[in-house]
Amino acid sequence: MILQLEALKTIIDSHERFILTSHVNPDGDSLGSEVALARYLKLAGKQVSILNCDATPENYLFLHRLHPILQFDPSQHKDIIDNAEVIILTDVNHPDRIAAMGPLVMESQALKICIDHHPEPGKFADLYLIDEQSPATGEIIYYFISMAGGTIDQSTATALYTAIMTDTGSFRFQKTDPEVHTIATHLLQAGADPVAIYEQVYEHSSAKRVRLLGMALSGLQTSYDGKVAYIVITREMFETTGASENDTDSFVPYTLTIDGVQVGLMFSEMGNLIKVSFRSKGEIPINELAKEFGGNGHKNAAGARISNAKLDEIVLQVLKQAGKYI
Repeated sequence: MILQLEALKTIIDSHERFILTSHVNPDGDSLGSEVALARYLKLAGKQVSILNCDATPENYLFLHRLHPILQFDPSQHKDIIDNAEVIILTDVNHPDRIAAMGPLVMESQALKICIDHHPEPGKFADLYLIDEQSPATGEIIYYFISMAGGTIDQSTATALYTAIMTDTGSFRFQKTDPEVHTIATHLLQAGADPVAIYEQVYEHSSAKRVRLLGMALSGLQTSYDGKVAYIVITREMFETTGASENDTDSFVPYTLTIDGVQVGLMFSEMGNLIKVSFRSKGEIPINELAKEFGGNGHKNAAGARISNAKLDEIVLQVLKQAGKYI
């Protein structure tokens, strides 16, 4: 990884115009990583834009105040992509995960850099900084800024702490190790406020989100003698509450809080698209189940998006295949 970090530093030193982007439905790790890296680039005198396909969820808008996060609009941003010298994808390792931006990014003459901690990256980038053992992409960004001699001020520390806190499940997931806590200590010393950040991310819900959560949990079901729990969110539930896909972030972990549950699933119906979120405990490789439906992810947390499918049929198919993993 040291050689890749040094290669990134060389590329940054020799170029001026940068775009940072990440996956659809951005989360704390993707947004925090983008903002922290953007601040490093800005302080280094570079031109940098954060450009994402989807809007920033309300509970992460505090990061927008640390560095602007733009939502991609082809009529406004095509020229920015065309003129970029370097495009960096953070917390995502396949161009199809940046949706409508994917074709423009791939057609661009800019250097492509992938910084991520997910397995099995696609073959599209000129430089990869991949560490599957890192609990968050934000940790990789932290190491880069530290290696490069960059400044980790209060704003950068806030972005990095957000990235690491969210992707470690508030420091409780399996990859949380002593090094993560050492980094968190440094970020707190640099001015990150853990209470304020937690409140912004987890205690900043809208009424529509809470109503949707209530509907989802009221329909929770179990199978395989209580070893699998799942919730289903229909199109009608989204319409009734006025909530969106972003509002479902962090819903699926509720399924794993039930005694005896080893696998948790969430099915979300959005137009002609079914989103499936997969979670598991211990040694169950739930990403392998996600792969069966065109998805991927971490060993204990993965996802898939299935087009032109019926909700009831997908629920039955996933549940049938889930039996192999428990």
